[in-house]
Amino acid sequence: MFSTGQLIFAISFFIVFVIVIIFTYRKDKALRAIHYKNSRYVIYAFFVFLIVLFLMKFILHN
Repeated sequence: MFSTGQLIFAISFFIVFVIVIIFTYRKDKALRAIHYKNSRYVIYAFFVFLIVLFLMKFILHN
């Protein structure tokens, strides 16, 4: 299905991509702790909002 060259390129691309992502994540970890320390509350509020919408749907549908 794929030639040998394509498979070698895909495997090497994947390995390099994962290494770059890990390196970037570790480098950015300290900055995220400073600038986004309370960002988890936004996702909590989003999930609460979704739960409220679903509850309203089921309660008002009957």
